[in-house]
Amino acid sequence: MAEFLLPKNSKISGKGRVHKAKSGAARTKAFKIYRYDPDTGENPRYDRFEVDLDGCGPMVLDALIKIKGEQDSTLTFRRSCREGICGSCSMNIDGTNTLACTKAIEDVKGEVRITPLPHMEVIKDLVPDFTHFYAQYASIEPWLKTKTPTPSGKERLQSPEDRAKIDGLYECILCACCSTSCPSYWWNSDKFLGPAVLLQAYRWLADSRDEMTGERLDELEDPFRLYRCHTIMNCANVCPKGLNPAKAIAEVKKMVVERVI
Repeated sequence: MAEFLLPKNSKISGKGRVHKAKSGAARTKAFKIYRYDPDTGENPRYDRFEVDLDGCGPMVLDALIKIKGEQDSTLTFRRSCREGICGSCSMNIDGTNTLACTKAIEDVKGEVRITPLPHMEVIKDLVPDFTHFYAQYASIEPWLKTKTPTPSGKERLQSPEDRAKIDGLYECILCACCSTSCPSYWWNSDKFLGPAVLLQAYRWLADSRDEMTGERLDELEDPFRLYRCHTIMNCANVCPKGLNPAKAIAEVKKMVVERVI
C-alpha cells in the first residue's frame, strides 16, 4: 500500500486566532482563512474573522480587503482588477477554485473557508508560487510564429470564420484555477503541462495566421506533456471564464492523430 506523508511544516496547526467584528454589528459573516508565514517557522493555521456585512462589499475579495484594512494588516493575498479580468485573486473558496472578486459572499452558506490554490507551494497566506506554472506557459511559446514575410504595409488578416475559431481560447486569464483542480496536474505537474497551458497551446494551433503547427505539435506530443489528461472535466467545472480546457486538449490530441493518418 502506498503511503503519502506531508512535510512536517505543511500540517495545519489547531491554534488559530479569532478576530471579532466590532460591537454593534447586526449582520456578520465568519471567514476561516488559511494563514502561513515561512519567516516565523510556525506551521500553517486557520484564523477566524467575523466581518460586518453591512459595511462590506458583496464579493469575497471585498471581505478580504476589509479584513486586511481593519482587522489584520498582515493578511496576504493577490488582487488587482476586481473585475474577473486579471486572474490575480484566484484561490480556493468553499472548496472550489475560483476568483475572489467574482465570488459573492451570499453564495456561500455558513462559514466561508478560504485557502490558497491546492497543490502549489505557498509563499505566504493565500499567495501560491506561480514560478513553475509560468515557466510551463513560456515553454509553449505563446506568440504568433510565422515563416513567410509580413505583407507589406498590412497586418496578417483573418476571415471572420477563422477568427471565430479562437473564441473560447483567447479569453483565458491564466488564473490557474483549472490546472490546480486537475488530479493529473497534482501528481504530474513536473511533466504534464496542465489544462491552462494546453488550452493556451491550442489557442495558437487554432490560429490561422500561425505557420508553425508542425513544430508546436512536435513539442506537445509526449506521454506526459499532453496525454496525462483523462477528461475528468474538473477544469471546465471551475473555470471562472466559462471556458472548456478539456475540449481544447481533445482538439490537440485530434490534430496529432490526424497528421499521422
